[in-house]
Amino acid sequence: MFLSWKSGGVLLGLAFFLAVALVKPIGVSTQFVILDGLLWNAVDSAVVVADEAAKSGYASPNAYLDKSGGKYAKAVANPVNYGFIFVLAIALGAAVSGYLRGSFREKNRFMPEVWLANYGKTPALRFASAFLGGFLVLYGARLAGGCTSGHMMSGIMQTAVSGYIFAAGAFLAAIPTAMFLYSREA
Repeated sequence: MFLSWKSGGVLLGLAFFLAVALVKPIGVSTQFVILDGLLWNAVDSAVVVADEAAKSGYASPNAYLDKSGGKYAKAVANPVNYGFIFVLAIALGAAVSGYLRGSFREKNRFMPEVWLANYGKTPALRFASAFLGGFLVLYGARLAGGCTSGHMMSGIMQTAVSGYIFAAGAFLAAIPTAMFLYSREA
């Protein structure tokens, strides 16, 4: 009933190919910057302002939002765009997939067997670890100027040398880390 990881990989590659060919390369981590800007702008309306002199028509006193002629400031001012909707669709698609696979009905549903074998059945530890790991990955992605979907997957698809270098670095770090953190198999 469900796709194998191989079929899923082919479909993911096809989705990336269509995105690059029809719209633009896929990148996700930038949209978290936009979300931060939206939240900040909701509290302080001076974070993003219309500015006819700016290339995008928007400016910000925040240097990061103002870079590239106010490109990020414009995305904060007009968040309903391809990138932001794409990120929301990722979360929605993951939830639908989890529901269809029965992940929300199973005991220990948020803890894979390999986690249970290494760290036990403590949900608080699982959620805290997932949050910390996600934070570190996102922080590193913004330091690197992009995430795995942008640098590695879209980059390699466009035959960018930086994409191959990023992929090698990601796997050189990820494999030993996984071997260390999950020394016991499920």
